This record gives sequence, structure tokens and C-alpha cells, in this order.
Amino acid sequence: MRADLLSDGIDGLDEALAAVDGFDDVLVGGLLRPGPGQAGGLTGLAEAVAGTPLASRAAEAAEKTAAGAGGEDHFVALAAARTALLGSVHDALVARVDEVTGRPAAEEAAAPAAGAEHAANLHAASRSWLCDLARAGWQGIDHELVAGAAPVVSAMLPDPALRRLATLLDGFAAELAASCPGATLERVPVRRWADLWSRAMLLTLPGVARPAGVAEVSGRLLPLGVDVQEHATAVQAQVHAVFEPSDGGAARLVRASVSAPKPDTVVGAGLWQLLRPHMSLLAAVSEGRTMELDAMPVTAEGDLVWDDTRARAGEPAEVFTTARVALPAAVASAVAPVDRHPARIAVPVLVEGYAVEEDEDGTALRIAGHRLVVDVDRVPAAGPLTPEVVAASGACVGLLRWDAGEFLLQPLAVERTVRKKAVAVHAGAWAGGTADKAGVRAEKAATDSVKVLRERAGKLLRK
Repeated sequence: MRADLLSDGIDGLDEALAAVDGFDDVLVGGLLRPGPGQAGGLTGLAEAVAGTPLASRAAEAAEKTAAGAGGEDHFVALAAARTALLGSVHDALVARVDEVTGRPAAEEAAAPAAGAEHAANLHAASRSWLCDLARAGWQGIDHELVAGAAPVVSAMLPDPALRRLATLLDGFAAELAASCPGATLERVPVRRWADLWSRAMLLTLPGVARPAGVAEVSGRLLPLGVDVQEHATAVQAQVHAVFEPSDGGAARLVRASVSAPKPDTVVGAGLWQLLRPHMSLLAAVSEGRTMELDAMPVTAEGDLVWDDTRARAGEPAEVFTTARVALPAAVASAVAPVDRHPARIAVPVLVEGYAVEEDEDGTALRIAGHRLVVDVDRVPAAGPLTPEVVAASGACVGLLRWDAGEFLLQPLAVERTVRKKAVAVHAGAWAGGTADKAGVRAEKAATDSVKVLRERAGKLLRK
């Protein structure tokens, strides 16, 4: 791993992000009547995509919007320009990661299949609401404006083809509603809300949300680790793995995810009780086994559409052996243009031969004289992997991410020496069940909470 390349600058990166930030600042005040200070943010975005197919449309959109005459098409062009800029940042960072790891680069993503527009009226209604948001700006939102999304979302949710956009709009509206009125906000999540707005705008366009297609694959799956993402009312476990096709083709990096709703009282190891019944892969992860897949659906972006009936437990497989032998040659899957964003980057890597440094800035790994920050905040409480265990390690399998202008490492598993023996500790070690005392206590507490909630729900339903 060429850790020295992680701190080297990338040409044009700062300029692209500055153009995005300038436009995002304009959205704070709104696009209805941009002031003289906001015009620079609009012009900067248009200039950043000069020389691209978006150049003329972005320039016109910036000019009209700065004059207070921006319409729906202009706002769509601005959202497209912003997305393209962040996509270029994503591509530059991924190219750097390929240099760091020495792994083969992913192929270009296939374009979505063409087809007739579906539910054009609902897409138009969504776009109209998003344009009203942009005109008001984040400081101008109120409950009446935000509530305009509710009927559109309600009409979309029953249709599976519209659920991706509906879920995004529903979550976005909920965040905005919790922050109303915008005029009293002390801190605005500028980048996040601009991300959600621009992504939603593009998903209202014909064909953008259409999947590129799903294939079926057979072969051996070697898990690397589990990334747990928790919300107050939902939880997701995403397993990162290397897939080796049975036809002898090149190994590739894939992901398999499972999600479940949850009460806010179920936390820590109790989360696995909600996820386990939906994915046998979690048991294989905690037992250290491979999975044999038979005609398992997989998207062009490397996401397995998990089906327990198409998988069976295989032979024992040690994560660090997989990382040392199979991971270096595994090819990453392509990313669809609309999904290219720096926040999406999560590349499995193996890091060895480092020294651990701890100071007021947090935990970092010193690799051949270069510092790589460890994102300990992403280490889940639903497993035995803790910041203290990471600090005592000598090897780490983790996800290389990029945030706040630098590369970070999210540990999935570490290897440390205990009584002169190498011992691996995994974030997902309790995924399929555990005999660990701390894990057993946490699971029992979660079981008790779920029983109480079910009893209360039963009483309410009987009334």
C-alpha cells in the first residue's frame, strides 16, 4: 500500500470543491432573488463546467438565476453541473486509491436502459416542490412549504419503480421539518442538504433512476467485514467481500446489504437480532466461513441482491488470509454517473506494518512515515472491535474513505498479538450470535426491550 500517495495533492480538486461550496452557499439564501454576493457562486459553478457538454446550459442557468428569472429547467441544469463536479472529484479520488492499492481500475458503468417515462406527473410534482425549496433557500423554509412533499411521497410509495425517489424525498422533508423555521437555524448542514436537493432533482428526470440491469453469478464469496449503519428508526449491515466466479473469471469486490426497521431502544449487539433472520451471510461472517453462491443476482455496481435460497455456507476462511491473497487482485465495480460522490467512496484495503499514534486529534496509523487517520466514530458498538483494540493492533482490514479533505480508514477487523499468537478481532464478530460475555449481556438487554415493546404494541392493537 502506497500510503505516501494519500497525502499528495490532486490537481483541480480544491477548485472543484470550491465551486461546489460557492453554489451551496447560494442555496442557503435561496434562488428567488439572489443578491450580488450570490451571483459569484452561480457564475463559479458554470465556469467550472466550461468545456463540457453542460457548458452552455449551465452558463444560461447561472445568468438567468442570478437575475432572479431562473426556472425549473435552469435549476435542473445547476443541479446537473454540481453533480458532475462532485462526480469528477469522486473519479479523481478513486483513481488515487487505485494507485495506492495497486489494484486494477473499474470499468466504465453501463448506461441505463432506455424506456418510456414512468409516472411523469409525479416526477413533475416532485421537481416543482424541489424548485420551491431552492427559491426559498434553507433559511426560508417553513412547515407549510416542507409539507408540500407529503402528498407526492404518499402517491409514490406504493409504486416500486418510484420508491427510490420517494424515500429520498420523505427523508429530506423530515430533516427539513425538524429544522423549521429556517430563519432561526444556528447551523445549516449546507453540503448535506445541497447533496439531497441536487440528487433528488436529477432523479426526477426520465431514465436517471432506471437500473442498468441485474446479472446472475455463481461462485465463492469471501467476506472481509461488516459496516453497520444505524439510525434511530432503522439499521443496515453491509458486508464487503471478494467474489470469485466459478467460471474462472476475475475476482471482484462486491457488497451485500440487509436493512430492518428498529425501535430507538434497541442498540449495540441487539441490532443483530433484527438483521439475522433476513440474511444467512451474517452467520458466515461471524463463523469465519465462505459462502457458495448459485445464480445470485448482482447489480452492475457490485451489490448482491441477497437471496438465502441461492447461498449455502462453505469452508472456513480467515479474513486476513483473504485480504492478503485474494483482495489485491479483486476488481472494483463501476459506479453509475448519478451515484459518483466522494461520500460514497468505501474501498476495502489491508494495512500492515504500522505504528499507532494517539493524540488530541484522535487515532492515526503511521505507515512508512505517513499518517492515516482512523475513523473510530464509525466503529460500531455492536461488536468487540473498540478503539482500544485498534490501538493495540498490528494489521487492519478496513474501508478507505474520504471526508473533510482527507483520506480516513474505517476498521472492519484488526489483528493483534496475544500471548505471542496473532488474534483477529472483527466488527461483525457477533453478527451471527456470540458466546462473548459482553455480547450475551447486550443481546439479553435487547431481547427484554423487544419483548416489552411487543407486549405494549399488542395491548394497543387489542383496544
